[in-house]
Amino acid sequence: MVTAGALERLRDGNRRAITSLLANEGPMSRADLARGTGLSRTTISSLVTDLIGSGDIVETADRGRPHKGGSGRPPHLVALSVPRGAVAGVDIGHGHVRVAVADRSGVVLAEEIDTLDVDEHGVAALDRAAGMVRDGLATARVERSDLHAVGMCVPAPLDRRSARIRTGIMPGWRHLSPGDELQRRLDVPTFADNDANLGALAELGRGAARGLTDVLYVKVASGLGAGVVLGGRLHRGATGIAGEIGHVQVGEDGQVCRCGNRGCLETVVSAPRLVALLQPAYDEELTVESVLELDADGDAGRSVGRALADLCNSLNPEAVVLGGSLGTSASLAAGVRAAVDRYAQPDTAAAVRVVAGELGDRAEVLGAVSLAMAKVAP
Repeated sequence: MVTAGALERLRDGNRRAITSLLANEGPMSRADLARGTGLSRTTISSLVTDLIGSGDIVETADRGRPHKGGSGRPPHLVALSVPRGAVAGVDIGHGHVRVAVADRSGVVLAEEIDTLDVDEHGVAALDRAAGMVRDGLATARVERSDLHAVGMCVPAPLDRRSARIRTGIMPGWRHLSPGDELQRRLDVPTFADNDANLGALAELGRGAARGLTDVLYVKVASGLGAGVVLGGRLHRGATGIAGEIGHVQVGEDGQVCRCGNRGCLETVVSAPRLVALLQPAYDEELTVESVLELDADGDAGRSVGRALADLCNSLNPEAVVLGGSLGTSASLAAGVRAAVDRYAQPDTAAAVRVVAGELGDRAEVLGAVSLAMAKVAP
């Protein structure tokens, strides 16, 4: 016999399925919700009425399109209610600070990027980030008292036990706790994570990994790192440094890495390293874009893919999503694909897609916005 409590738990789960789908896809018709959740139209109609009554969703003024281009009446759309207030996302890179202010549904209201030497000047970068958040609030016409949370990312592993940067990758940040430091400047709850983790979070919710549950997001830029998604959740590891593939050793006698070891993958395929390797052969000054054109054979991608093949064998992901300044390169993707096919187990290689991210260099700041949203009570 099914109890009333069991039925209510089932109904709560179905409500969450609807709100999760609306959060990921935006406004939808009741028929699309039925198709997306697998629930019957009668159940969807009842649950949508409940959710409108509780204020969790609203019926919009816009109309959708009839299913498959039919000639019927355009359906009404429903969308998540937007709670009052805002959140902010802060992307700290090795050479930039990017800030976005968004409403609590994730719609970006203001965005700004500034270039500066972040690695050597942690305090100055944090001061600049705080100033950019204030500027963004002013641009978006949001009162500072309505800023509920800030998410931020840094291009270095954060120790989960202390929330501090303990490596020498960013000399001006060593032993700093980025989240605590920015929170002190803004007097708003602030949550920090690694940049590749938040890039993965953004692509999972808004980009190339939507609808997937097991994904490797690989950021190839001034550094190299991976965000690991298992069972639909970020996997950070025991101390928060899961996914540090840039420091997989590929040659014992290789170049000394900024982490202190020798022969790390990052010394071979990061954007600055590729520019430095090729520049002596060319009179004109090379850029990341021109290096991508010169690497038509996909050598960089094969180096990255060799390390990823081992990860694929261990984790069996559905997709490898490539991000960062080199992530949009067709030759990089082709090289990764070739190496995964060559070095991963056949069934593993057959199961994984290698795709470019859809969010480009905004993935990390959008992931920071998503992190802030997740930390705010509904």
